[in-house]
Amino acid sequence: MVRGRVSEAATLLALLALSAPALLQAQAEQRFIYASAVDQSGAPVPNLGPSDFIVREDKVAREILSVAPASDPMQLVILVDNSQAADPYIRDYREAIPAFINGIAADQSGAKHQIAIITLAERPTVNTDYTFDLPLAVKGAQRIFSMPGSGTYLLDGIIETSQGIVKRGSTRPVILAITTEGPEMSDRQYMTVLEPLRASGAAFHVIVVGTPSNNNHDRSVVLDMGTRDAGGQVDYLLTGTALTNRLKQMATELTHQYRVTYARPQTLIPPEQVTITSAKPGLTVRGTAARTIRERP
Repeated sequence: MVRGRVSEAATLLALLALSAPALLQAQAEQRFIYASAVDQSGAPVPNLGPSDFIVREDKVAREILSVAPASDPMQLVILVDNSQAADPYIRDYREAIPAFINGIAADQSGAKHQIAIITLAERPTVNTDYTFDLPLAVKGAQRIFSMPGSGTYLLDGIIETSQGIVKRGSTRPVILAITTEGPEMSDRQYMTVLEPLRASGAAFHVIVVGTPSNNNHDRSVVLDMGTRDAGGQVDYLLTGTALTNRLKQMATELTHQYRVTYARPQTLIPPEQVTITSAKPGLTVRGTAARTIRERP
């Protein structure tokens, strides 16, 4: 009798051991990151797989389940500094921003992206509301002009755009800010900007045109921490003539991203930081973790 019970117990333990991985897998949830992978020249690198990326949550490595080209539609907002300081670059804007929009429209994935344009002189103002009609967005970019005697409200624009993204429930939001080194007129502390930006889940990219001269501390922190934490980047261009090529390159990068799916143990407390890096030398990877519906404020 005792021997029979021992045998039954051993059998039960064996079954539990065999089912443990399945139970753990069932308890894990799948999450994903929209990631860019570029070489040293800034060109997208094709044909990457799970072994080419490293995903960490609060410095804990997670298992990467799959890697595939990102084909989900983007909701892009272009913030444009059209203050008096931008007057020397308006012609460059009107050439470069349409080139960026046309680059997004050329996406071979078939995704229907939306684009909005908001100008920043005096106050954030809608130039073109979210539209699938990208030629309409091009026309909006060609209507941009500078406002004499005005400063830029970049920080206010980031806050209002981020709040709008949350209200819209955007699934793959991207904020691209094109600004100058002119005076920042927003009276905002950097944390009051970073908090709604993080809550939006948007990728955040910034291009600054002109000779470095802005001494606004809060703006500098937002451009540094905001882009780094949101899987974006900040570029400084000394001349407006470099803007077209840089925006074309950015459009190519955004339309050649990967959707990296990984496993996270189920938990009531979400991680404070999600990072993705390259497992290959000479490869630059940056990414934005997608938010689930329950994580969106």
